[in-house]
Amino acid sequence: MRIIVYGSLRRKQGNSHWMTNAQWLGDHHIDGYELYDLGHYPGVIEGEGSVVCEVYRIDSTTLGELDALRTKGGEYKRHLVQTPYGSAWLYLYQRSVTGRTRIRSGDWIDRDGD
Repeated sequence: MRIIVYGSLRRKQGNSHWMTNAQWLGDHHIDGYELYDLGHYPGVIEGEGSVVCEVYRIDSTTLGELDALRTKGGEYKRHLVQTPYGSAWLYLYQRSVTGRTRIRSGDWIDRDGD
């Protein structure tokens, strides 16, 4: 199975250690989504933009660990999207983004240059 990561799970980011056993497939961007700064991490919702991301192949154990990290408390929900590498899971933010800053570049790593 595959997963798309767009924030703290990306390479050289704060939570990238969760991806240690994952196989990097490539960089990608997904259209039809917007990226928001939630403080120490981002959230993606459906919208008008494009989001910079990385696609990985993962096993069911890693997916379970990521679900425990991301879906607790209903903050995120997994959504299946298409990539050049096949379908992949994307964690969509489930709460309001009112008052949050949109990262117009769609790139969490380059958010300060936005």
